[in-house]
Amino acid sequence: MSVIQVKDLKKSFQSVEIIKGINFTLQEGRCIALLGPNGAGKTTTLRMLSGLMKPSSGSVNFSGLEKETDIRQFIGYLPQHPIFYEWMTGREFLEYVGKLAGMSKADVKKRTDELLELVGIADAKNRRIGKYSGGMKQRLGIAQAIIHRPKLVMLDEPVSALDPIGRREVLELLEKLKEETTVLFSTHILNDAEEVCDDILFLHKGKLVESGTMEELREKYQQAKIDLVFRDDMEGILKSFSEKGLLQSYLIEGGKASVMVENIEEARRAIVEEVMKENLPLVKFEINRTSLEDVFMKVVQS
Repeated sequence: MSVIQVKDLKKSFQSVEIIKGINFTLQEGRCIALLGPNGAGKTTTLRMLSGLMKPSSGSVNFSGLEKETDIRQFIGYLPQHPIFYEWMTGREFLEYVGKLAGMSKADVKKRTDELLELVGIADAKNRRIGKYSGGMKQRLGIAQAIIHRPKLVMLDEPVSALDPIGRREVLELLEKLKEETTVLFSTHILNDAEEVCDDILFLHKGKLVESGTMEELREKYQQAKIDLVFRDDMEGILKSFSEKGLLQSYLIEGGKASVMVENIEEARRAIVEEVMKENLPLVKFEINRTSLEDVFMKVVQS
């Protein structure tokens, strides 16, 4: 079941079109990554979806809701640079946000306890937010975004400012959130999206240039590529392979060769046979799986 439908959404600033007519639908219970380089229009898109910014044209429709319905009760939002009352404790802040959302006193207390456990900061619930690490603040920010049980939670670059430990903590939390709500998060870090998301929206220069599940995109852009490392004379060996028709092309970078072939299975057998026959100093042989970065580069260059 769909949660939200976006139709021909556009946004212009001083006659410059930033978002150029994008269309997509988000499905319930999924984790969706809005991907794109800095300046692609990710934050502008999220702000329009959340109602914080009015589109120049187009529509954002929530399933089952009338057009004039206040959507704030159905969405949660975490900006890229959230601001907290650092003199409050984590518990006090969540209870405060819950009351702002119109929740009853009993429901706020119960929900606060649930979320402190869910996001993994229950042990720090009575600590002032000013003493929290970056990762803990992001966890608290996610908790406030879902305290009122929204149908859709939107997170703008939730891990971009975190150290590796904080980043890992938040990515693991995003995996859990799918059990509770639909998650849409923006990022320019492709590895993060590849790790936790179900669906991808590629935004480039204000246009939605590709979308689909990870499996669909990998199948569509799959490359027949093998990574090889030889102890020495890598260039000579690969040139010989090329002359014998074992590969289409190759690129040596960082001590590793990426070899493009027509058929993975046929090339695997042929290369292994050649290595055994010539007793070549092969150190590494790895059939390369198409990464999200590979897909993105193909999409933006097409």
